Amino acid sequence: MEPHVRDQPERSRYEILAGDDGTEIAGFAEYHLSEGEIAFIHTEIDDRFSGRGLGGLLARGVLDDARARELRVLPYCPFIRGWMGKHPEYTDLVPEARRARFGL
Repeated sequence: MEPHVRDQPERSRYEILAGDDGTEIAGFAEYHLSEGEIAFIHTEIDDRFSGRGLGGLLARGVLDDARARELRVLPYCPFIRGWMGKHPEYTDLVPEARRARFGL
């Protein structure tokens, strides 16, 4: 089964599910949601799933969801910020006045 990303708002995080049956939590991205902004604060991929590109799939999934929900993104998490730096098509999600703070 293909890995997929789901929002778990009660836990303030997105999870990426993988494994043979697609139900194992392979990683997560924690966030704080407030007044039209989503601040990503920590991202983690379980060591058992490292090297499979799941971090990138998770980053793309959370940012695509933020775009669909018209949320402004604050990438405090170094992983999300670094991924955005390599994928400039997502820079517009960060408010222009705050991009320099994140090096974007």
